[in-house]
Amino acid sequence: MLKIKDRDSLSVASGLIGMAGMTLVDGISRQLGFSKRSYPEAAAGMFVSKNETRSFEGHVLGLIMNSAVSILGANYIIKRMSQNGRDKLISKGIVSGIAIGAFATVIPNVVPQNRVKPKDATSNLSYIFSNIVYGLLTTFAAAKLGHDSLFDTPPQNDYLKPTEMTSEQMVYKK
Repeated sequence: MLKIKDRDSLSVASGLIGMAGMTLVDGISRQLGFSKRSYPEAAAGMFVSKNETRSFEGHVLGLIMNSAVSILGANYIIKRMSQNGRDKLISKGIVSGIAIGAFATVIPNVVPQNRVKPKDATSNLSYIFSNIVYGLLTTFAAAKLGHDSLFDTPPQNDYLKPTEMTSEQMVYKK
C-alpha cells in the first residue's frame, strides 16, 4: 500500500476521513431527534442568519468550516503521534476527538453574533459522540496511511548525557 510521506497531505486525507464519519453520525443523530442542529448549521451560524444556516449555501459554508477544523485537528493528532508513537490508538483517538471537538464547539458558542447555538444537553452529547468518532477515524487513518518516516522521531530526552550513574550502572561498575 502506498503511504503518505507528507504531514500536511496526511492531515488533509485523515481529517476528511474523520469528518466524513463525524458528519454521518451527526446526520443520524439529527434524524433521530437527538440533536437539534447539525454541525454545519452550528458552524454556519457564526457567519450568516439563522434562516440562512438551513439553506443549501449555509450547509456548504458549514461543511467548509468543519473541513478546516477537521484538517487542523488531524494535523494536531499527527503531530502528537509523531512525538508519542502510534500505539494505543483507541485511547489517543477518543481523547483527541473530545479535546478537538470541545475546542471546536466552544468557538461558535462564544462568538456574540452566532445565531445558532446548541444549548441543550442532548445536542451537545450528540456532538461529543460525533467528535469521538472523528477522533477515532482520524487517528486510525493517520496511523495506517502515514509513512513510517513521519513517526520515527528520536526521543526528546536522548540528547543530554546523564550527570549521575543509574543504580544498574553502579552495580556493574563494582
